[in-house]
Amino acid sequence: MTAVADQDHTEHTDDTEHTRHTDGTDDAGRRGRAGRAGMPGTDTDADSGADAVVDTKTRRDTDGGGRAGGDGDAGAPGSASASTSDSRFDGPDGPDGSDSSDGSGAWDDGLIARRVTETAAAEQSPDAETRPPGSQTVSPLAYDGPLRSRLDALRELVDLSRSRLDGRTLAEAGRVLDEAATRRKLSGEHTVVAIAGATGSGKSQLFNALAGVPISETGVRRPTTAAPISCSWSDGAAPLIDRLGIPGRLRRRPVQSPEAEAQLRGLVLVDLPDHDSAAVQHREHVDRILKLVDAVIWVVDPEKYADAVLHDRYLRPMAGHAEVMFVVLNQIDRLPGEAAEQVLDDLRRLLDEDGIALGEHGEPGTTVLALSALTGDGLGELRQALGRFVTERGAAARRVVADVDAAAAGLRPVYATGHPTGLSEAARDEFSARLADAVGATAAGEAAERAWLRNANRACGTPWLRLWRWYQRRGELPTGRLPVRSHADEESTARQRVEQAVRTVSDQAAAGLPGPWAQAVREAAARGSHELPEALDELAAGAALPTGRPPRPGWWPLAVLVQAAMTLLQIVGGLWLIGQIAGVVPPNLGVPVLLMLAGIVGGPFVEWSCRMAARGPARRYGTEAERRLREAAAGCGRARVLDPLAAELLRYREVREQYVRVTRTGVKVG
Repeated sequence: MTAVADQDHTEHTDDTEHTRHTDGTDDAGRRGRAGRAGMPGTDTDADSGADAVVDTKTRRDTDGGGRAGGDGDAGAPGSASASTSDSRFDGPDGPDGSDSSDGSGAWDDGLIARRVTETAAAEQSPDAETRPPGSQTVSPLAYDGPLRSRLDALRELVDLSRSRLDGRTLAEAGRVLDEAATRRKLSGEHTVVAIAGATGSGKSQLFNALAGVPISETGVRRPTTAAPISCSWSDGAAPLIDRLGIPGRLRRRPVQSPEAEAQLRGLVLVDLPDHDSAAVQHREHVDRILKLVDAVIWVVDPEKYADAVLHDRYLRPMAGHAEVMFVVLNQIDRLPGEAAEQVLDDLRRLLDEDGIALGEHGEPGTTVLALSALTGDGLGELRQALGRFVTERGAAARRVVADVDAAAAGLRPVYATGHPTGLSEAARDEFSARLADAVGATAAGEAAERAWLRNANRACGTPWLRLWRWYQRRGELPTGRLPVRSHADEESTARQRVEQAVRTVSDQAAAGLPGPWAQAVREAAARGSHELPEALDELAAGAALPTGRPPRPGWWPLAVLVQAAMTLLQIVGGLWLIGQIAGVVPPNLGVPVLLMLAGIVGGPFVEWSCRMAARGPARRYGTEAERRLREAAAGCGRARVLDPLAAELLRYREVREQYVRVTRTGVKVG
């Protein structure tokens, strides 16, 4: 702890020590060469070199003197190699993360922290100079077919839903698509793992233990880690670290060891601030970077492993990311006897309650370990687990799969229901029938039937009866023929019926739909129903009764001739009788009486027969008029209401199909 405090003091008070000269050589390098030449205060053995690296490590906030991968014999007083320190603090990326490589093929994406002696530095410098430039080229991340299909379906789902759902609902899905596209363009040979934990859990201590050198500041001061610090085990990770927003001055290299490089090659480790820090900016760093990394190591301690903030805010919401999470119980050296196993079992129980699958017995899930970063107990097991995890190179794709699953789960309430959806044929027929009733299709058919019968009676009735009826109509008072209900009342009633029909069919179409889609269906019906009553009135005026007289059947002229003959018989018989009375015609009562009786009886009989015969054609004529009006009303309602409803339901079925593609299981990544 004291050494770290001294480093921190040096970090803030020694800004002027690394002043860069115009010839590219810094003061520290000159003093280092002088020190190795025999100046006092310079150690040449391995132990003193390690201590020197610790001292020089604290100057990471300075402007960074020295050349990355430069002179192997440059060093500051008390340091083993200034070139090592300089490249660790100010590598080819520079303090601002920009590429300033000199073409030597040295580390290109971070600052280097190495524990080396003069001999090791001399051996490593030629390697850096002879490393081929092509070694820095990395392959982009590749998604397999099922994952690409799910991402395409999610993108289509978002596009189809933009006009129906608000931006906040689709925000997470859009973020997942953007981050998946961005991650795919970056290195597929690196795995970015964040170390997260609460205050005092020892995550920075674990970070330093994995790196093999003190990089992240540790101590009793809280919060200790104020900004994310990265450590990369191989080249080519600069774009990934840039994506996290970590500046060049906070990028490190682990202690150089062939065994460590072989085991953890491709690992990019990020030490995060405390997730429960009192500083809001620290928590914002944690929340932002946790959405961008490929995996997370959650560090807990025996005192706060059951902290509600950790479980409620992070672990439980990230239960679907179990395959890209490690949960490490640190500081087991503080637990006596079998207490460590008991705490570890209780931690597993809590994780199981959080819904996090545990990777036990070879099953995929979260790796749970117990260790002590201070003593190194259990650290090797974590290194092996991380080594296998990084070597698989599937963490980034699995993280994307988990993000897609989480986004789909968040969208489930607006796409999935447990009820059947759609508009049945019965509902459509009922809507058309309601519109037909609103325009009076039945009444129009009955009126057409009566009109046909009336025309038949006029044509086939006796002249005397028609004359009598005409006389009766003339004698009726005008007030007796006024309608009971006014035209305005009929229009108001018809409008209410239309509105009720539209509300009913929209409710039936929206039944079982998620809230936003049900609202969209109702709005579509409301837009279509605008001016629908007026359109139906125009249809009723033009489609109910055809212009002119109703058509006459083929027997109608014959009936008219027979009725005329009966009338003629009455006239002939009557004139004959008058002639007999006047003495003009010889007396013969039998024949004229028979003629008159035949005409008097035959006329009404013909009229009655025609009326009976006219019922069928009149009914068919009225039915045809009613059918035409019903079809016209149904066509108007279909064009204005049912078709927009069908379009909304079709859109919902399309997005539902895309949602099913997004949520399908069994996607293999790796």
